[in-house]
Amino acid sequence: MTADDPAFPPGFFDRADAAADEAFYSWPRLVTHIDDAAIAAVGELYDELGVAGEVLDLMSSWVSHFRSPPAHLTVLGMNGSELEANPQAERAVVHDLNVEPVLPFPDAAFDAAVCCVSVDYLVRPVEVFADLARVLRPGSPLVVTFSNRCFPTKAIRGWLAATDEGHCDIVASYFRRSGGWTEPVAARRTPPGHRGDPLFGVWARRR
Repeated sequence: MTADDPAFPPGFFDRADAAADEAFYSWPRLVTHIDDAAIAAVGELYDELGVAGEVLDLMSSWVSHFRSPPAHLTVLGMNGSELEANPQAERAVVHDLNVEPVLPFPDAAFDAAVCCVSVDYLVRPVEVFADLARVLRPGSPLVVTFSNRCFPTKAIRGWLAATDEGHCDIVASYFRRSGGWTEPVAARRTPPGHRGDPLFGVWARRR
Protein backbone atom coordinates (compact mmCIF):
# COMPACT_ATOMS: atom_id res chain seq x y z
CA MET A 1 0.00 0.00 0.00
CA THR A 2 1.17 3.50 -0.75
CA ALA A 3 0.58 7.10 0.28
CA ASP A 4 -2.50 7.27 -1.96
CA ASP A 5 -4.19 4.51 0.04
CA PRO A 6 -7.84 5.58 0.48
CA ALA A 7 -7.56 4.99 4.23
CA PHE A 8 -5.50 8.17 4.40
CA PRO A 9 -7.35 11.41 3.54
CA PRO A 10 -6.17 13.47 0.58
CA GLY A 11 -3.21 15.61 1.56
CA PHE A 12 -2.36 13.47 4.61
CA PHE A 13 1.25 13.04 3.50
CA ASP A 14 1.71 16.58 2.18
CA ARG A 15 4.18 18.92 3.91
CA ALA A 16 4.42 22.69 4.16
CA ASP A 17 7.96 22.50 2.81
CA ALA A 18 7.78 20.30 -0.26
CA ALA A 19 11.37 21.03 -1.30
CA ALA A 20 13.87 18.17 -1.46
CA ASP A 21 14.91 16.87 1.95
CA GLU A 22 18.49 16.77 0.72
CA ALA A 23 18.65 20.56 0.99
CA PHE A 24 17.00 20.73 4.43
CA TYR A 25 19.45 18.21 5.89
CA SER A 26 22.53 19.50 4.06
CA TRP A 27 24.09 20.94 7.24
CA PRO A 28 24.58 18.97 10.45
CA ARG A 29 22.42 19.56 13.52
CA LEU A 30 24.46 18.23 16.42
CA VAL A 31 21.70 18.67 18.98
CA THR A 32 19.25 16.37 20.75
CA HIS A 33 15.58 16.78 19.93
CA ILE A 34 14.09 15.46 23.19
CA ASP A 35 15.07 16.05 26.82
CA ASP A 36 17.14 13.77 29.05
CA ALA A 37 14.15 12.00 30.62
CA ALA A 38 12.68 11.17 27.22
CA ILE A 39 16.10 9.98 26.00
CA ALA A 40 16.35 7.72 29.03
CA ALA A 41 12.88 6.33 28.26
CA VAL A 42 14.03 5.41 24.75
CA GLY A 43 17.01 3.47 26.10
CA GLU A 44 14.85 1.72 28.70
CA LEU A 45 12.42 0.58 26.00
CA TYR A 46 15.24 -0.77 23.84
CA ASP A 47 16.53 -2.78 26.81
CA GLU A 48 13.04 -4.02 27.70
CA LEU A 49 12.41 -5.28 24.16
CA GLY A 50 15.84 -6.85 23.79
CA VAL A 51 17.09 -4.68 20.95
CA ALA A 52 20.53 -6.19 20.35
CA GLY A 53 22.79 -7.88 17.82
CA GLU A 54 22.78 -6.47 14.29
CA VAL A 55 20.66 -3.33 14.65
CA LEU A 56 19.50 -0.71 12.14
CA ASP A 57 18.86 2.83 13.44
CA LEU A 58 16.60 4.37 10.83
CA MET A 59 16.54 8.13 10.10
CA SER A 60 19.38 8.48 12.58
CA SER A 61 21.88 11.23 13.33
CA TRP A 62 24.92 11.84 15.55
CA VAL A 63 23.49 10.08 18.60
CA SER A 64 21.59 6.84 19.17
CA HIS A 65 19.93 6.33 22.50
CA PHE A 66 21.16 2.89 23.52
CA ARG A 67 22.31 2.49 27.11
CA SER A 68 25.03 0.25 25.70
CA PRO A 69 25.65 -0.16 21.97
CA PRO A 70 24.47 -3.33 20.24
CA ALA A 71 27.00 -5.70 18.74
CA HIS A 72 26.82 -3.91 15.39
CA LEU A 73 24.88 -0.71 14.81
CA THR A 74 24.15 0.59 11.31
CA VAL A 75 22.84 4.16 11.19
CA LEU A 76 20.90 5.39 8.16
CA GLY A 77 20.05 9.04 7.73
CA MET A 78 20.28 12.17 5.63
CA ASN A 79 23.45 13.92 6.78
CA GLY A 80 26.79 12.14 6.47
CA SER A 81 28.57 14.35 8.99
CA GLU A 82 25.96 13.63 11.67
CA LEU A 83 26.09 9.90 11.03
CA GLU A 84 29.88 9.75 11.08
CA ALA A 85 29.87 11.55 14.44
CA ASN A 86 27.70 8.83 16.04
CA PRO A 87 30.01 7.08 18.55
CA GLN A 88 27.85 3.95 18.78
CA ALA A 89 27.69 3.31 15.04
CA GLU A 90 29.92 0.92 13.14
CA ARG A 91 28.43 1.70 9.73
CA ALA A 92 26.84 4.88 8.36
CA VAL A 93 24.60 4.99 5.28
CA VAL A 94 23.22 8.18 3.71
CA HIS A 95 19.84 7.40 2.18
CA ASP A 96 16.66 9.41 1.52
CA LEU A 97 13.65 7.22 2.32
CA ASN A 98 11.24 9.81 0.94
CA VAL A 99 12.85 9.41 -2.48
CA GLU A 100 13.60 5.68 -2.29
CA PRO A 101 11.73 3.68 0.37
CA VAL A 102 13.61 0.49 -0.50
CA LEU A 103 16.46 0.02 1.97
CA PRO A 104 19.97 -0.66 0.59
CA PHE A 105 20.38 -3.92 2.52
CA PRO A 106 19.87 -7.61 1.76
CA ASP A 107 16.99 -9.67 3.06
CA ALA A 108 17.06 -10.69 6.75
CA ALA A 109 20.13 -8.56 7.48
CA PHE A 110 19.19 -7.29 10.96
CA ASP A 111 18.08 -8.54 14.37
CA ALA A 112 16.21 -5.30 15.20
CA ALA A 113 15.42 -1.84 13.87
CA VAL A 114 14.64 1.43 15.64
CA CYS A 115 13.36 4.83 14.53
CA CYS A 116 13.53 7.65 17.06
CA VAL A 117 11.68 10.99 16.71
CA SER A 118 11.65 10.80 12.90
CA VAL A 119 8.65 8.77 11.74
CA ASP A 120 6.58 11.96 11.31
CA TYR A 121 8.74 13.00 8.33
CA LEU A 122 8.05 9.92 6.20
CA VAL A 123 5.89 10.58 3.14
CA ARG A 124 5.86 6.90 2.06
CA PRO A 125 5.80 5.18 5.45
CA VAL A 126 3.82 2.08 4.50
CA GLU A 127 6.36 1.26 1.81
CA VAL A 128 9.21 1.85 4.26
CA PHE A 129 7.64 -0.36 6.93
CA ALA A 130 7.07 -3.10 4.34
CA ASP A 131 10.72 -3.02 3.34
CA LEU A 132 11.81 -3.02 6.97
CA ALA A 133 9.99 -6.34 7.31
CA ARG A 134 12.12 -7.59 4.42
CA VAL A 135 15.48 -6.66 5.99
CA LEU A 136 14.60 -7.95 9.49
CA ARG A 137 14.86 -11.57 10.58
CA PRO A 138 11.72 -13.34 11.85
CA GLY A 139 10.90 -12.31 15.42
CA SER A 140 12.93 -9.10 15.19
CA PRO A 141 11.42 -5.95 16.69
CA LEU A 142 10.88 -2.61 14.99
CA VAL A 143 10.65 0.07 17.70
CA VAL A 144 9.30 3.51 16.75
CA THR A 145 9.53 6.29 19.36
CA PHE A 146 8.43 9.91 19.17
CA SER A 147 7.50 12.94 21.23
CA ASN A 148 5.39 16.02 20.49
CA ARG A 149 8.26 18.01 18.98
CA CYS A 150 9.19 18.19 15.30
CA PHE A 151 10.25 20.41 12.43
CA PRO A 152 6.68 21.45 11.49
CA THR A 153 7.47 22.39 7.91
CA LYS A 154 8.81 18.88 7.24
CA ALA A 155 6.31 16.80 9.23
CA ILE A 156 3.36 15.43 7.25
CA ARG A 157 0.09 17.31 7.62
CA GLY A 158 -1.72 14.27 9.01
CA TRP A 159 0.76 14.11 11.87
CA LEU A 160 0.47 17.81 12.67
CA ALA A 161 -3.32 17.53 12.84
CA ALA A 162 -3.29 14.57 15.27
CA THR A 163 -3.10 14.30 19.06
CA ASP A 164 -0.47 12.28 20.90
CA GLU A 165 -2.85 9.32 20.93
CA GLY A 166 -3.55 9.93 17.26
CA HIS A 167 0.17 9.71 16.53
CA CYS A 168 0.22 6.26 18.13
CA ASP A 169 -2.73 5.24 15.95
CA ILE A 170 -0.99 6.53 12.83
CA VAL A 171 2.17 4.52 13.46
CA ALA A 172 0.17 1.42 14.37
CA SER A 173 -1.66 1.76 11.05
CA TYR A 174 1.68 1.77 9.21
CA PHE A 175 2.52 -1.59 10.78
CA ARG A 176 -0.88 -3.07 9.99
CA ARG A 177 -1.06 -1.82 6.41
CA SER A 178 2.49 -2.79 5.46
CA GLY A 179 2.02 -6.44 6.48
CA GLY A 180 4.53 -8.85 7.94
CA TRP A 181 4.20 -7.70 11.55
CA THR A 182 2.63 -8.88 14.77
CA GLU A 183 -0.13 -6.67 16.18
CA PRO A 184 1.57 -3.40 17.20
CA VAL A 185 1.78 -2.27 20.82
CA ALA A 186 1.58 1.42 21.73
CA ALA A 187 2.43 3.01 25.08
CA ARG A 188 3.44 6.25 26.71
CA ARG A 189 6.90 5.65 28.17
CA THR A 190 7.24 8.77 30.32
CA PRO A 191 4.90 9.20 33.33
CA PRO A 192 1.61 11.03 32.65
CA GLY A 193 2.60 13.78 35.09
CA HIS A 194 6.04 14.24 33.55
CA ARG A 195 6.70 17.95 32.97
CA GLY A 196 9.20 17.51 30.17
CA ASP A 197 8.96 15.98 26.71
CA PRO A 198 6.53 13.05 26.56
CA LEU A 199 7.88 9.90 24.95
CA PHE A 200 5.66 7.43 23.14
CA GLY A 201 6.55 4.11 21.59
CA VAL A 202 4.89 1.84 19.06
CA TRP A 203 6.49 -1.51 18.29
CA ALA A 204 5.85 -4.87 16.66
CA ARG A 205 7.88 -7.90 15.61
CA ARG A 206 8.61 -9.32 12.21
CA ARG A 207 6.42 -12.37 11.63
